[in-house]
Amino acid sequence: MTVDWIRAALEETGKTRSGLARALGRSPSAVTDLLNGRRRLRADEIAIAATYLGVEPPRLIGGGRAPPIRATVPLVGHVGAGAIAHFYADGQGPFDEVGAPDAASAKTVAVQIRGHSLGALFDNWLVFYDDVREPPGDDLVGRMCVCGLADGRVLIKALKRSHIADLWTLLSNAEPPIYDVALDWAALVREMRPR
Repeated sequence: MTVDWIRAALEETGKTRSGLARALGRSPSAVTDLLNGRRRLRADEIAIAATYLGVEPPRLIGGGRAPPIRATVPLVGHVGAGAIAHFYADGQGPFDEVGAPDAASAKTVAVQIRGHSLGALFDNWLVFYDDVREPPGDDLVGRMCVCGLADGRVLIKALKRSHIADLWTLLSNAEPPIYDVALDWAALVREMRPR
């Protein structure tokens, strides 16, 4: 039995081996053995892997219509004081998965708000965005974004053009504006919802 479809789906969706291991009820090393051909995929694991990955397995290995699934996206960090995002390191895992927003893409991820950095009502809410890391454009002016600053900070703020070329003003409901900052990237917040 080939597991190329699993390998491809992991890469395509950005989901993790440790997440797949949790879904299968196996150790991460068992998933590594599976992907390296040292262990065979059991028949009962096909549907579990397909559900976790959000893909239909190839028909030649028992595919067909998988049961309806609720798509998930990785929870990649949290937002703390000053709306600064703190991302989980790759080696920290296992990471959590949360229900995906409507029309999520393979690049959609989430961060969780901790505390009152975006206002008292938003404690423990999830913020979804596409992790594409492209420079901001005029299409993001006035919109809530996850912003990567040139100094390495990642903030959740609304964007406004600065009076200085190529710089931005970052707006918040709970804090004073941050004026004239350089942004390496910005991504539109797709959705926010309580966890």
